Amino acid sequence: MGYKRLKRLILTSLIGVISIFITPLAFSQNANLEKTKISIAVGGKNLFYYLPLTIAERLGYFKDEGLDVEISDFPGGAKALQALVGGSADVVSGAYEHTINMQVKGQHIVAFVLQGRAPQIAFGVSNTTMPNYKSIADLKGKKIGVTAPGSSTNMMANFVLAKGGLKPSDVSFVGVGTSSGAIAAMRLGQIDAMANLDPVITMLSQKNDIKILVDTRTMKDTKALYGGNMPAAVLYTQSAFIENNPNTTQALANAMVRALKWLQIATPSDLIKTVPENYLLGDRALYLAAWMGVREAISPDGIIPKDGPVTALNMLSQFEKDLAGKKVDLTQTYTNNFAQKANIKYK
Repeated sequence: MGYKRLKRLILTSLIGVISIFITPLAFSQNANLEKTKISIAVGGKNLFYYLPLTIAERLGYFKDEGLDVEISDFPGGAKALQALVGGSADVVSGAYEHTINMQVKGQHIVAFVLQGRAPQIAFGVSNTTMPNYKSIADLKGKKIGVTAPGSSTNMMANFVLAKGGLKPSDVSFVGVGTSSGAIAAMRLGQIDAMANLDPVITMLSQKNDIKILVDTRTMKDTKALYGGNMPAAVLYTQSAFIENNPNTTQALANAMVRALKWLQIATPSDLIKTVPENYLLGDRALYLAAWMGVREAISPDGIIPKDGPVTALNMLSQFEKDLAGKKVDLTQTYTNNFAQKANIKYK
């Protein structure tokens, strides 16, 4: 046997031996995942409301946890929920309130990591179609734009109406989405009022298209409206998914908490470099201004505050007929176990 051939044979053998020891170590972090390919549904991915999800995706945090995540974007949170119920999504990045509503309907859905500690939704009236607005009563018979009927924006609008003495049936809700379509609907006079999020709200208010009546983009304003902490965007899924895939659920929570911690220290420049160009809606300066206005609403640790679920239930009880006379076990709507473990990992 020639020297070169012998050398190749020895090297090949060594590589084979080394790989036996290296491979298990290299993949040990992900070896126990019950499911690696995960589909996440979201309603309005470009919104700051769901920014932690985008950060986890764009910075490769899901991949670092051994996950192959596919994100499907829908016009609103209600559509994302439908994807979960229909079986086309494993997890939803959506409003916490859905876990309460679904429990009453006999479906056990659980939130396992918090993205927003304030809803970041603002409610305003059109300065074009309602220049003489004086009170909520003026909205009777009017068209109100929401991201999608049944979504968190719709719930917030219902709550505002209820505080002003109106029922959801007193107005017409129009789904306008979360981007340029929402802006166009307001500017073209297709709606008379709107409940939406940033950057849409900032773009409309800075151009004097709307007069903001109620704002939940800061902790102070949120507590003033709801009377306590109000959990906003979360990752939620069927309880059976968590039971069958605890390690996968933990991996998802790890990635999200890591994204939350990145957002606590990220500079405006960091953010601009990370989000897709279309998120800016053609105005980088305005996007950053909107970000500074909602930054404190992002959860620092992914943990749902103890009084948050109670606040959400009290809010929903003001207008949700399905909740009348029903007992809701709030302890079954969320768990902080996964977020707490993620915080230990990413101190």
